[in-house]
Amino acid sequence: MLPEAGLKYRVSHRVAGLGSLGRERYLALTEFRGGKIAREAKALAPSACVWATKSRGGASIHYQEILDCSIRDQDPFVRLKGRWIVRRLAPDCSRVELSQLPKQRDEYKLLQCMGFETANVHLGTAKTARMIAQDLRHRNEHWLHEAAANMVKATLKDWQAWRGKK
Repeated sequence: MLPEAGLKYRVSHRVAGLGSLGRERYLALTEFRGGKIAREAKALAPSACVWATKSRGGASIHYQEILDCSIRDQDPFVRLKGRWIVRRLAPDCSRVELSQLPKQRDEYKLLQCMGFETANVHLGTAKTARMIAQDLRHRNEHWLHEAAANMVKATLKDWQAWRGKK
């Protein structure tokens, strides 16, 4: 996954993020044409839906399928290798930290863009697009707000239960 064969690199263990706690992560660091580059390899895990539904045997990982069906062009620096996802790490491709944004900002526009990208991934094929549109026609106009409120309640309940165990 490095830009050129034969580059000497250093591998180190990496701890990052909140959504992938407990999964193995490794970092390869090297220099290429006068600049430092990094690649991260992170162990894949089945969707949280498998855990949430207590599904047995449905633990297939569909990451490559999702990439292959994506509406937009794939990131050329994202690859699946066995049970690992390998991607580049760079200052211009990192998560958005709200605390680091300027005071004058438009969170609505940011969330709209994030939602657009999430929809891109989930949209996939024309058949999927039709199914999503059909599903949305049967929902009331407040379904997303209600679902988000329910998720907040469930998350707080889980956090309080977890906190009580500490």
